[in-house]
Amino acid sequence: MATISPRSANLTAEPNGSQASEVIREHVEALSRSTTLDWGNSAPLALFAFAVTTFMLSMVNAGAINKGVEPVVFAVALMFGGITQLIAGIIQLRVGNTFAGVLFSGFGAFWMSLFAIVQWFLKDVPAAQVGHAQGLFLYGFGIFIVIMFATSLRTNAVVVLALGILVFAIFFLAAGNYGAHTTLIHWGGYTGLAAAACAFYLALAELCESSYGRALFPIWPLAAR
Repeated sequence: MATISPRSANLTAEPNGSQASEVIREHVEALSRSTTLDWGNSAPLALFAFAVTTFMLSMVNAGAINKGVEPVVFAVALMFGGITQLIAGIIQLRVGNTFAGVLFSGFGAFWMSLFAIVQWFLKDVPAAQVGHAQGLFLYGFGIFIVIMFATSLRTNAVVVLALGILVFAIFFLAAGNYGAHTTLIHWGGYTGLAAAACAFYLALAELCESSYGRALFPIWPLAAR
């Protein structure tokens, strides 16, 4: 970027110092705007990515859909729940929203990890240990969700509710897979559907606020961070 000086700004015809300063300031701001990339709010995209993928997998876990459709679910988990959500999370980090950035990037990595495990690595696990392996994976991410829940208490009520429900969902699924308890897996599916509904609502609220310029759906902020 070229340096700015009174000569380059052609201020010789401006005898008033304050007017000259104003011209320089406007010129600097114009140059700054021309080189700064504006970022939109990626949170609705991340929330939709989480909600759609969680809804699809939870329908299978709840027993409402036959497990034979899981390859389609895992494809969505990779592309929408995983890669798309990871990108949206990185954008949140770029604009300075650490909580949302960690949350969305973490869940993006969760879905991509799940896809990789099922598609490539689970076949190398002894058959008797498959449930233990899946349970261990879910317990590990369960700890992540508990920490995110604990740090969400100054965001808004819908985020807290969604993460609170998700804590139950992930541990139901972890225990169900680890011990081969079908009932617990079903309960993981039911609570997962409730978490997906919260995410759909949050995405709707944030997207409408962006589109209409005002809040249409309440999310009940808890405290200013």
